Amino acid sequence: MLLAGTMLSGLAHAQTAPAPTVPAPASQTAAPAPQAAAPQAAAPAIAPVPVQLVRTIRSLRVEGAQRLEPETVLSYTRLRTGDTYTNETVDQAIKDLLASELLADVAIEGVETGDLVIRIRENPVINRVIYEGNKRLKQDKISKEVKLAPRQIFTRTAVRADVARIIELYRRQGRFAANVEPKMVSLDQNRVDVVFEITEGPKSKVRQINIIGNEVFSDGKLRGEMATKTASLMHLMSSNTSYDQDRLAYDQQKLRQFYLTEGYADFRVISAVAELTPDKKDFIITYVVEEGPRYKFGPVTVDSAIRDFDDKRLATALSIKEGQWYNAKAVEDTVEQLSETAGAFGYAFADVRPDFQRDREALTMSMNFHIGESNRTYIERIDITGNRQTQDKVIRREFRVAEGDAFNTFLVKRSQDRINSLGYFQDKFEIERKEGSAPDRIVLAANVEERPNGELTLSAGFSSLERFILQASIRQRNFRGMGQTVSASVDYSSYSKSVELGFTEPYLFDTNIALGGTLFRQDYNAFNYIGSDRSTTYSQVATGGQLVAGLPLTEYWTLSARYTLRQDNVTLDKSSFYTNGACDPLKAGRYYCEAVGNRITSLVGVSMIYDSLNSRLRPTRGQRLSVGGDFAGLGGEVRYLRARAEGAKYWNVGSGFIASLTAEGGYIHSLEKRREGSDPVRITDRFYLGEPQFRGFDIRGVGPRVQRIAYTGDALAGTQALITDRDQIIDDALGGKAYYLAKAELEIPLGAGAAEMGLRPSIFVMAGSLFGITRPGKTIEFTQATDSAGKLLFNQDGSPTLLPKDNFIKDASGNQLFVVGSGDHTGSLTTCTVGYSASASAPCVGTSINTIYNVPTAPFLERFVGDSARPRVSVGFGVNWNSPFGPLRIDVAKVLLHEKGDDTKLVTFNVGTQF
Repeated sequence: MLLAGTMLSGLAHAQTAPAPTVPAPASQTAAPAPQAAAPQAAAPAIAPVPVQLVRTIRSLRVEGAQRLEPETVLSYTRLRTGDTYTNETVDQAIKDLLASELLADVAIEGVETGDLVIRIRENPVINRVIYEGNKRLKQDKISKEVKLAPRQIFTRTAVRADVARIIELYRRQGRFAANVEPKMVSLDQNRVDVVFEITEGPKSKVRQINIIGNEVFSDGKLRGEMATKTASLMHLMSSNTSYDQDRLAYDQQKLRQFYLTEGYADFRVISAVAELTPDKKDFIITYVVEEGPRYKFGPVTVDSAIRDFDDKRLATALSIKEGQWYNAKAVEDTVEQLSETAGAFGYAFADVRPDFQRDREALTMSMNFHIGESNRTYIERIDITGNRQTQDKVIRREFRVAEGDAFNTFLVKRSQDRINSLGYFQDKFEIERKEGSAPDRIVLAANVEERPNGELTLSAGFSSLERFILQASIRQRNFRGMGQTVSASVDYSSYSKSVELGFTEPYLFDTNIALGGTLFRQDYNAFNYIGSDRSTTYSQVATGGQLVAGLPLTEYWTLSARYTLRQDNVTLDKSSFYTNGACDPLKAGRYYCEAVGNRITSLVGVSMIYDSLNSRLRPTRGQRLSVGGDFAGLGGEVRYLRARAEGAKYWNVGSGFIASLTAEGGYIHSLEKRREGSDPVRITDRFYLGEPQFRGFDIRGVGPRVQRIAYTGDALAGTQALITDRDQIIDDALGGKAYYLAKAELEIPLGAGAAEMGLRPSIFVMAGSLFGITRPGKTIEFTQATDSAGKLLFNQDGSPTLLPKDNFIKDASGNQLFVVGSGDHTGSLTTCTVGYSASASAPCVGTSINTIYNVPTAPFLERFVGDSARPRVSVGFGVNWNSPFGPLRIDVAKVLLHEKGDDTKLVTFNVGTQF
């Protein structure tokens, strides 16, 4: 019956279908309905489709539109005047209008009559989008991600999408408890304010990392290989304690890499599950692993299709050997080594493929490195892009290869290092290799990204050396885009002031000769400490200039020559260190009095420099050696020979650790006549050692020095003793003629968060010494007390018992002064032995017997200490921080070995100035 009814219904529909296809006159548009009724009446039992559902649109209009034009509304439908329609057509029109997301509500009236009226209610327009409660995620970051914006159409679909997007942003920050509640505030003129009420919630940390299935390595060892860390005090500075799905996948790769480097070639991570605790505050991550057996390397061979290579010699030179534990990282390094070797012979696109042959019974992994056939490659051209300011020639002159040369991996790498050392471009710049127009051609592409090379520094800081510091400097390291350096700086502190102007041309007249010059004026105050008070000893004002030229001899060796002309004016404070218009050795020390004067130094020097560092700014590998000598005496009053040498070597020891070993030393020899009781090398020309170059020691805290130790008590009463408080001892550093200093340091990598802050911690050990000057003569000789038998006396602390030194005072003309003993002028000073006279030229009046005016010098012990070549040793740790206030360096160093008189210091720091 159903089948028969369906067939008859289809027949009835076929009979009525042609009627609408014949266009009727306008006056007869309502006629088709009665005509179509006859067939329906003929077969009422089979319920055919009513003909009246197929109608013609007589009229069509839109009501309720405010911003939208009626034509715009109709364009989203298929309804047109004169077309036929059914109920399904009307329903589809409503769906199409709502899908446009322009309308909040749609209704179509007049369906029965053909006079269709589309009544609409438009979606409101967004007036503002407001975010409330967002503290950890700023509004500008959210606005870039959401779709809703002012003057756009409001739709609930867009709101739901934006809510999901905001929650996703918080989840990326590890805040899985974040909740977003959207609200709509209705305004006049069909406008709304959209308000996202955000509850950020706590950051979801990784509470625990569980590892199941590991037998060889402990959980702690494997956790140490992962990027994700558990939230604890040990990882307080780490940004990897929050959950990140991408980091979870990365950690699985890290585990696999670790096991592969330890010989476990069958290792796999079976599952990794992160479970969020019910309070949504923490995650618990569980890994299920299967370690498998450990493999060793089997036979290691090389199969080369390049005729220039000897397979056996290549295999012998490989770092991996049969019998060693299998290491996937060593295999990668070997592939790179063979590729570099092929590149050094001009085969830029050598295809090196390792072939693994695993023996699961013997637990060995045999390796055969196949080097595919390749053509010798030549450089077709060198493309330089991205340089807007820097001229092409500045970059091209650093290339060690030229267009048309045979390709050489070593020279290309060297070119890359030299461009990096310029400091003009992005970090980790690399030269890309592209295929050329032929198989034996290669294109080198240097796509640079320029960084700002102008530096303007205005800083104020505090230094443990110079206390408060003000600094202003301007420098352009790529002046006019030609690689020239122009600089000017002004420094001011309580104990030093300087002004300096400099200019350097690295390629003079486009030749491989560097020429630079500096003009300077430096005002430096040397000082020592008496207690906590810092006391200025001598002032040195230096004015002059220097010319420096450099000529590369080879790729790594450079000959440098320099000429310096300077005037040094050394003075002492007359109110503190002068007596009767002359420098008083009792107050200043004879070594400081000898330094006073105005001298001109004309100095010429040469140096040989070897430099293979990959970067001069922050090297991670390579070495540098400099050996040079200076001769002062090409005119001027100062004459000496000085030699200095310094070297440094850096290693990248893996996992971000950078090891370095640096050493330096020097010796100065005077060409002037030796003065009795003093060294011929002036105190201003000697070497000094201490903070900041020797960590663990105070400023000028290492090397020869004279200590003046006062006595307490009375020698005659037997209570005399040396002062033991170090802060009450006058300590004058004298410098040395020879020194050496060595340092071994290991820079320790931190997490991404600390790296972004510019933190670079390191541990170090240092050893050095300063020595070699002539023992200075004593400032004053005190008489040592004796007993009645003439035997020398000593105090209870073992120090010699010294008597005060008579000091008979004279007037400005050199006449001996006396103290009036009696009469009207008792106690007054006069030049008369008997009587009184106000001046030396007037007669003496009176009969008083006068006594000679004597101001005895209190005894003190003068010790010369620290002049020893024995090494001083310190160990410690420090942190470099590129802080918002300027570079900061903090060091904590413990001195293990020192000599008598050395000044040690546990903590040193500098802020606001370069160091």
